[in-house]
Parts: sequence; structure tokens; C-alpha cells
Amino acid sequence: MRILAVARPAASRSAGLRGLRGRARPHLVAALPLLLLLAAVGFGLAAWRIVEANRTIDGLRAGRDLTVTAEAAAPVLLARIQYLAQRDRTEEAEAPMEALERTGTADIAARGRYALANARLRKAFGHLERGDLDPAGPLVTLARQDYRRALIARPDFWDAKFNLDVASRLLRDFPEFERQGGDDLKAEPKKIWTEIPGQPRGAP
Repeated sequence: MRILAVARPAASRSAGLRGLRGRARPHLVAALPLLLLLAAVGFGLAAWRIVEANRTIDGLRAGRDLTVTAEAAAPVLLARIQYLAQRDRTEEAEAPMEALERTGTADIAARGRYALANARLRKAFGHLERGDLDPAGPLVTLARQDYRRALIARPDFWDAKFNLDVASRLLRDFPEFERQGGDDLKAEPKKIWTEIPGQPRGAP
């Protein structure tokens, strides 16, 4: 046995809907200030986060060693990476670099990898100037990897292409990197500067 609903007349339904709207209107009017307040709080919080992010970026650029969490915005992570790279603290920069790559901001991540690569190549050049070949080879290899990752994220990154060529030419022209010791190069460390197109360029 089935129970059938009794259809209400159209006029009765229309009157019922009007009654519901009439009863709902005072509640909406009462809730409007709360909704506006919540929206204002949301906009205010977003603005505060932007101000804090800019303050952190400015502080890092001014040379202050500010802590940055993995959840920070991509520009903040980049500023932290650049701060660490400028001070040859490349190992510390790996964690924020990985966090930056997780944000999906390819252009900013490319700049982070470029900063790390430049730091490693600068350090390698310092070893080469002193004729200290052994630690230079791994640094050049790591720099090449970082330049390549920068170019994967941003294929038109010309400075990364140029510096990748510098690093690649070092490995190609100086197979001593593969040897233990490298006494021949240590005897005449200045000769390397006649064989390569230039030092790393651009901002770190």
C-alpha cells in the first residue's frame, strides 16, 4: 500500500513561499553585520600577511638572519634562499628550496636554483684560485645540476644558460676534477682563467 501526497493548490504554495521569504528576511538582515565583519577580518588578515611577508623580505635583504617556515609565501622563501646563498650556506638553503619548489611557482623556483648554483660555482672558483682542486669538482657538478633545474623550470633563463656553459666547460676542459690530488693544476692555478669564458654573472 502506497501513501500518496496530496497536492497543494498553486495559490497556496505561492503564499507559503512568500511567507518563508518574509520570515527569512529579518534573519538575513540581522546576520548581515556579522557577514560584513567576517569579510573585513578576512581582508585585514590577508593584508597583514602581505605586510609581514614584505617586512621579512626587506629584513633578509638588509642582512638580518630571519627564520622562515616552509609554509611561507614563495617570495619570502626566495629571499631566504638568496640570503643563505650569498653567505655560502648552501646546505641550509636546500630545505627552503624544496619548500619553494612545492609551491608550484616555476619562475621564482628557477631564481632560487640559480642563486644556489651561483653560490656553489663562486665557491668552486675560490678553491680553484687557491689551487685547491679536490673540493672544486663536486661544487661545479652541483652547480650544473642547479642550473639545469632552473632551466627546466624556466627555459628562457639566459643567465642560467650562460653560467651552465661556464660550469660545463670547467668539467670538460679540466678532467683533473676526476683525479685525486690534481698536482699539475695546483702548480699553476692561474692558468684556468685563460680557458673559461668568465665568472658567474648576475645577482645571487
